[in-house]
Amino acid sequence: MDIWHQLLVAFCLMLVLEGIIPFLYPRRWRVLVAQLAATDDRTLRIMGLVTMLCGTGLLYLVN
Repeated sequence: MDIWHQLLVAFCLMLVLEGIIPFLYPRRWRVLVAQLAATDDRTLRIMGLVTMLCGTGLLYLVN
């Protein structure tokens, strides 16, 4: 049951972090979202892969 609690805490923290930029800079965030919508699929997939690898690497370093 402890793992579910940790996952829920991690999910909540992710939501807080994801909400910081639109809260502080709504206009810039809107422009960024429009730019992302115009980005091709291959570039978005590469960005997603790099993000996942960075997160996995950081998780490995922390633990």
